[in-house]
Amino acid sequence: MIIDYAFIWIAFVEILKALPLTLVITVVPLTGGLILGLIVAIIRLNRIRILEPIANFYVSFFRGTPAILHIMVIYLGGPIVLNKIAGMYNVSFNANTIPIVTFVLIALSFTAGAYMSEIIRSGLLAVENGQVEAAYSVGMNRFQAMKRIILPQAFALSLPNLCNIFIGFLHTSSIAFIVSQRELNGAANIVASNNLKFLEAYIAAAIIYWGLTMLVEGITFLLEKRLTVYNRGGVV
Repeated sequence: MIIDYAFIWIAFVEILKALPLTLVITVVPLTGGLILGLIVAIIRLNRIRILEPIANFYVSFFRGTPAILHIMVIYLGGPIVLNKIAGMYNVSFNANTIPIVTFVLIALSFTAGAYMSEIIRSGLLAVENGQVEAAYSVGMNRFQAMKRIILPQAFALSLPNLCNIFIGFLHTSSIAFIVSQRELNGAANIVASNNLKFLEAYIAAAIIYWGLTMLVEGITFLLEKRLTVYNRGGVV
């Protein structure tokens, strides 16, 4: 078998067109997951009654089942539930008109939230109690201590794991192809099928994924260097 190196570049350019959707499917769920994960982590750490069992079930279920299942359940079941609710209230609405990517983003946001809640929770637990007590001693209330002392340090401590989950979701975005979303891996499949040059197309896709991963790692390194300056005696 002879590799067509010229076609790798052709495939690279074609697959690159799917990059914006891939970034949306990665960044939007991680942003939503970060907010959801923070809320869930705080609920579990503070053992808020009624909400804690729900939070525990949520984390256990979404971490214990594959992301592809989350997408299929919400993609197939979401419109049914929404249409039923609309019918109950006599609202003229058809959930089938909602773009498919919306259900993908919702499903992956719930998935990301479950994993991020554990990352954030471990980061919060890693902050020394003395830091909190010092914040209270200078007159800060709980909200101020959380905002100015605890969360920045917890975020810095969690940054390597957050980087890993970003890279993981960058790769997980490829499963969106099962519901006809043309992200990087889906574009590679299409290019390969149309030209019967599968190896070259997948090499091109691998180069793009690798480049994105290196970029994320570089940004994470700079952020970690900035956010952990207090450990070196500096001032943020």
